[in-house]
Amino acid sequence: MARVAGVDLPKNKRIDIALRYVYGIGPTYARKILESLSGQIAPATRVKDLTEQQVSLLNTIIQKEYKVEGELRREVAQSIHRYLEIGAYRGLRHRRNLPARGQRTRTNARTRRGKRKTVGSGKPGKSAASAGK
Repeated sequence: MARVAGVDLPKNKRIDIALRYVYGIGPTYARKILESLSGQIAPATRVKDLTEQQVSLLNTIIQKEYKVEGELRREVAQSIHRYLEIGAYRGLRHRRNLPARGQRTRTNARTRRGKRKTVGSGKPGKSAASAGK
């Protein structure tokens, strides 16, 4: 099993797909990384077929040129914390656990807001004892 940037890549996947398991590498960056290796690793190569030298090449390129995993997560968390501290609108949305990028919340936004909680009218219901009076 190949370990790239602290992440174990799945053995049976193609390397261009498996690189996406690293936080901060998507389809575009995966393609760019493999292109920068100038044909040393074909995108169709399975992870289990990589040599140790190819894995170390991937590691060095990713480490030098890209922010991934812990470093990127830390940077994102610091940005959110900065929004909270300065009282920006985006920070308030993060604090209230609501969408921060302008999405509607009247409907949808279930991922961010959680399971629906039905709110009643606020009037107490009539019990059987008070109905007989």
